[in-house]
Amino acid sequence: MSTDTYGTVFKGGSVTCLARVVGHDAAAVTRTDILSVQYSLYLLENDDPDSRTVVAGHDAVALDKISVLFDSLQTDARWTRDATGYNFRHTLDVVSSAAFGLAGRDYLVEYRLTPYLGQVILVRFRLHSI
Repeated sequence: MSTDTYGTVFKGGSVTCLARVVGHDAAAVTRTDILSVQYSLYLLENDDPDSRTVVAGHDAVALDKISVLFDSLQTDARWTRDATGYNFRHTLDVVSSAAFGLAGRDYLVEYRLTPYLGQVILVRFRLHSI
């Protein structure tokens, strides 16, 4: 099942995205399963669900899989969803390129994890800027 994770971010701030990512076999992915990871950040149009505009500096940004993926599930104070844990963590860099420039708007952070075998795995966060 695919679902977006919803959250809130401060205007001009950053966000740390956490997820438990599983492959199409329902097992948690590991670093050795994934060839590449990239993300894009989009400003969404509230009245048109198909419309999204990429935020400058955040378009198809390649990430080091070693930096964002864990080979075992992590449980720490950042993860409050359940006792099982997460295996994906990324903090958007807003020093090089501003990210959430407009308050009262919705943004989409979309991660594309390309496995060595199988289909691309999408991990998405819908964030409301305040």
